[in-house]
Amino acid sequence: MIIEVNEFKRTYTTYKGWVSRKKETVTAVNGISFAVEKGTIFGLLGQNGAGKTTTIKTLITLLAPTSGTCKVLGYDTFRQAKQIRPRINFIFGGELGVYRRLSARDNLAYFSNLYHVPPSVAKARIEDALDLVGLTDKADILCETFSKGMLQRLQIARGLVNDPEILFCDEPTVGLDPLGARMLRDVLKVLRGRGKTIMLTTHYMPEADELCDTIALIDGGVIVAMDTPSMLKNDGESLDDAYVRLVGKKEG
Repeated sequence: MIIEVNEFKRTYTTYKGWVSRKKETVTAVNGISFAVEKGTIFGLLGQNGAGKTTTIKTLITLLAPTSGTCKVLGYDTFRQAKQIRPRINFIFGGELGVYRRLSARDNLAYFSNLYHVPPSVAKARIEDALDLVGLTDKADILCETFSKGMLQRLQIARGLVNDPEILFCDEPTVGLDPLGARMLRDVLKVLRGRGKTIMLTTHYMPEADELCDTIALIDGGVIVAMDTPSMLKNDGESLDDAYVRLVGKKEG
């Protein structure tokens, strides 16, 4: 398995009330376990605050587990972060992650340099990424003129500059119009076809149903159910229906 999570728990301390400043321990993720096969799209679905982003940030080495283990490419995400980071990349939803006063090509050249990609390799890789996301004809235009969908496609391209083995996507189609979201889904399918492993979070259930090989439903920091989209659904159900049934069963 290319990603292995075993009894992963993450807590943090906050303060309850401005006057008393009483400390309170909050559990964001509560002992989850799962594994991801190479070359697949793994979906982590849940409401806001369910633990999705905390899990993603831990797997990309930005957070440390409170307990349990998280391994990416066989390395511990806390103790062996340096071995993991050159071989992964991530995309967060929204319009952050690129520099608007640079062109698309200059953005990709800048991030290629950060990853120490040799210039001769970077040039061909940038052209391929621009072509993949449909921005070749806009490559030398300043990004401040780009639509939200174009910026999000450029983020996908940015996530490919180091030719990552795993791409982590946290709600990559959030706020996009239907055409922009469709284009991004098509790009993710192409990347899976190239052997990339993708971990995806999304609130849009039809998107997860279309893209994911395996889906884990997380609620309150706990995985409620995990299987292929077809196995999660009963006959005649949509994935939305299955989510309400499975998460509601836990809550009830």
